[in-house]
Amino acid sequence: MDSQSLISQPTPSTRATAWWMDWSNLLKHGELYAPKVIGALVMLFAAWIVSGWVSRLVYRSLKLAKIDETLSRFATKFTWWGMLVLGLVGCLETFDVKTTSYAAAIGAVGFSIGLAFQGALGNFAAGIMLLVFRPYKVGDVIIVGGQTGKVDEIDLFSTALDTFDNRRIIIPNGSIFGNTIENMSYHQTRRVDIPVGVSYSANIDQTYEALMHGVCAVPGVLSEPPPEVVLLELGNSSVNWMVRAWVPRTEFLISKQRIIRAAKMSLDQAGIEIPFPQMDVNLRGPAAISLSQLADRSNHKAA
Repeated sequence: MDSQSLISQPTPSTRATAWWMDWSNLLKHGELYAPKVIGALVMLFAAWIVSGWVSRLVYRSLKLAKIDETLSRFATKFTWWGMLVLGLVGCLETFDVKTTSYAAAIGAVGFSIGLAFQGALGNFAAGIMLLVFRPYKVGDVIIVGGQTGKVDEIDLFSTALDTFDNRRIIIPNGSIFGNTIENMSYHQTRRVDIPVGVSYSANIDQTYEALMHGVCAVPGVLSEPPPEVVLLELGNSSVNWMVRAWVPRTEFLISKQRIIRAAKMSLDQAGIEIPFPQMDVNLRGPAAISLSQLADRSNHKAA
């Protein structure tokens, strides 16, 4: 064995010295970072406790304010995660990590995500506005975006409608909030309008009495506001009337059927005709032609 190999091999004293130096460095780093680690753990635990307490307080406050359940749960989760993120940022600051230096990068990433999810974020913002202003609620019958149905669920991104023939329609909240919303269930009463056309030969007063008698006899028609029979116009082939009656919202469809039936029966009993569309055609000069003349014209064309 040469002298160079003997020099390269560590002696026991050298190994002991190296081990002691490593252990000393470990102790020094432990003394330096142990308080920070303990402080970070305590801060995270405190953030966990405080976030839970604050989120419960927010949920109870929203429930007392009678805010929608979906919006209340979202605000509660947002508060909980926000408090945890603040606690995590505080922990990073204890290790001398300057989070402000990453603000530009975080902003750029957030901008990119916003562009990628602009449609979803638009629906989300519209859902928040719908839950805050509440133009309709679950169970209302609405017309929006060319669709008519009963509201089954209001989510943060979309609204679910059930049509009268039992079809499920999902409409994005962005399309709803930016359009006209017709809520047919908002008021407790609704007015039924039935157009009626009668013959020109019918007596005006007799027609009025027949229609008024028929609508007043319909069950479910409210006496206040009272029913009305309005003379609208002299049409092309009929004298046009409008029968109006106020009914409870829940009985609108059946009441409309009853009023149409009552109007037809009252006019039949009074002998008043409901005419078909008619048109008078006036011809200048002779309008008749004999069969012989028609045959002569046919033979002349054939020749």
